[in-house]
Amino acid sequence: MMDQHYNFAFLDERTKKHIRRALLKAVAVPGYQVPFGSREMPFAYGWGTGGVQITASIIGSSDVLKVIDQGSDDTTNAVNIRRFFARTTGVTTTEKTREATLIQTRHRIPEAPLTESQTLVYQVPMPEPLSKLEPRRRETIKMHALSEYGLMHVRLYEDIAQLGAISHAYDYPVMVNERYLMSPSPIPKFDNPKMHMNPALQLFGAGREKRLYAIPPYTPVRSLDFEDHPFEVQRWDHACALCGASESYLDEMIVDDAGSRLFVCSDSDYCEERRDAGQVGTQQAVTLHDALATPSEAVTPSEQEAA
Repeated sequence: MMDQHYNFAFLDERTKKHIRRALLKAVAVPGYQVPFGSREMPFAYGWGTGGVQITASIIGSSDVLKVIDQGSDDTTNAVNIRRFFARTTGVTTTEKTREATLIQTRHRIPEAPLTESQTLVYQVPMPEPLSKLEPRRRETIKMHALSEYGLMHVRLYEDIAQLGAISHAYDYPVMVNERYLMSPSPIPKFDNPKMHMNPALQLFGAGREKRLYAIPPYTPVRSLDFEDHPFEVQRWDHACALCGASESYLDEMIVDDAGSRLFVCSDSDYCEERRDAGQVGTQQAVTLHDALATPSEAVTPSEQEAA
């Protein structure tokens, strides 16, 4: 039930209208960073103030809201944001991806395919993909205007020359509609292909940096790569210990002092859905080879054992 001491979704109507106007511009120019007047929220910067303001501006009384953090519905960030909107809007909340019409996320895209009736709102800490290469804001604006992204290609090439592969495991830069270079928020590169031609509207908000941007439904999104070094996503040698999924993004948890690891799905709803359908994993942790150990201390694969 909505707390009547607050305006619907906390923000005043004039602020929500201002943010919605900025969102319309962002949708009209996919990948372009639109400045907006970020407001103070009852959250500290870094806890998703940009995403919260976008959600507050577009949520309606008939929406069903889902909030995830690192794929999970149960983290402190997700629980508190979900509780905040339940209190200030009275909308129905859910932990089921398929039931939600509005999904706010930090660091992951759900494993379940999204639909045209859903909107995905990302919490973004740093919206400028060129910030670590060119700190001057005026210069990065000029680069975007001229579509001059050679600096980023050089950065990726340096990785290949020095390490043999591109080292970005998250926040992997993408080209949106072959026009703007975009930071996909700190999602793992495993999720980058899900943004391509996604039927759901994707909105990105950075409260501290006062920027928002968008990917409209069915927009081409391409991860940067080279002909001889094509883009690749992470793969694991293990399946989820709980549901047996081998194609989902896995979290690695150390479960004892010996360093045994348990690999489980990052998306808690996806994992639970598979278990409800009767899918079962090994339910066991594994001991991995320590790359820093001396040869006599190293454990061979044949010596791996269940913890």
